[in-house]
Amino acid sequence: MNTATPIQSVSGLPLPLSRAVRDAAPQPFSELVDLQFDRPGLISLAAGLVDYDTLPGAGIAPLVADLLADADSAKAALQYGPTVGFPAFRQQLYDHLAALDNASPGDYPGTPDDLVVTTGSQELLNLIGDSLLDRGDIVIAGWPSYFVYMTALTTFGATIRGVDLDEHGLVPEKLDRLLSGLYAAGQMRRVKFVYVVSYHQNPTGITLSTGRRRQLFDIVRHYSEKSGQRILIVEDAAYRELTYEGDPPASIKSLDTENQYVALCQTFSKPFSPGLKTGYGLLPAGLVDPVKLCKDGRDFGSSNFNQHVISRAMTAGVYDEQVGVLRKAYAQKINAALEALGEHLGGVDGITWTVPTGGLYVWLTLPESIDTGRQGPLFERALDEGVLYVPGDYCYPNDPTRETPKHLIRLAVGVPNTEQIQEGVARLGKAVRQALD
Repeated sequence: MNTATPIQSVSGLPLPLSRAVRDAAPQPFSELVDLQFDRPGLISLAAGLVDYDTLPGAGIAPLVADLLADADSAKAALQYGPTVGFPAFRQQLYDHLAALDNASPGDYPGTPDDLVVTTGSQELLNLIGDSLLDRGDIVIAGWPSYFVYMTALTTFGATIRGVDLDEHGLVPEKLDRLLSGLYAAGQMRRVKFVYVVSYHQNPTGITLSTGRRRQLFDIVRHYSEKSGQRILIVEDAAYRELTYEGDPPASIKSLDTENQYVALCQTFSKPFSPGLKTGYGLLPAGLVDPVKLCKDGRDFGSSNFNQHVISRAMTAGVYDEQVGVLRKAYAQKINAALEALGEHLGGVDGITWTVPTGGLYVWLTLPESIDTGRQGPLFERALDEGVLYVPGDYCYPNDPTRETPKHLIRLAVGVPNTEQIQEGVARLGKAVRQALD
């Protein structure tokens, strides 16, 4: 018997939606986007979009022209491609990942056959969820974490358990304590993976330190062996190539020499162009075929044309050049935000913020007496001042064992220019100071 809750359609007849849709939590961020368009003059420090002025149109245009000018290359690009990406591109991406970790392809985990190309890294994350999760399974994530994926995980019926972060990233001792408790409670069979944004985390901007990468990997391997079932690490490295200060640490994947425990997920959306909507992942043994099976059921493969464009951009050096442009642009923007925070909120008791070395985000902590939530007084006060932010409580997974804090803010610097960032922080500072009075 169909027990789906009837939803009224336009005609007034009941529409029996799936359980997945009925259980799905709405994305609160969509309301923030609407607010941005409804209020002219509003400075948005909310959207994690990329800088319009740095999109690589000039660099891509001749590549597309050359691709289409040759009859053979045009046919290859405009035809369907393999579900997991065309072979030469997968080899190119595998070599790219090895180079990022200062390794030769022959010494790097897995092979190009373990690499899958998807429609953005978000699709890859969802395909991993499709492949691994049954209703009631457990996913462990940072507290806080990337809220779009946390919402998607609820659609799979997963229970999310949060592990605290500090200035060095996810705290290994607390992960160990959580897994130990789950093991003692006989729940290890339900634990499917640990999700980590390992570089310039969304929302905090924090990068997982080198030492903790090894600790995290060892803890997950230990409990896998202890329980007799592999627990995976899903390493979301979307912001990895947007490191603009110092050398980024090697990926967690680089430690996975037997290709058993880590799914490394990357994207071209943040370091190149989101409009090309292409992501890729180097997956552990046994996961490629399930992901391919799920993807076959969805789209039979991501845009073949976009893959050919990106491949040419990488070969011609256009991709590396664009990454350099973005690193410089975002470094200036982050510095503008940090300087403005120092000017307008520096020295105020109980107010701190992260100092990212890459990416798009700054995580602002206010005194616990200030409610930064959507229904809290600061949010409306900030709107009245003409600035929009992401309430920090949006960024915490729905962990049934924990209470979500209400005094944090995510600031994003992708879209506004440096002057707008400085003015936006000044407006936010004014709203915060009013709330403290």
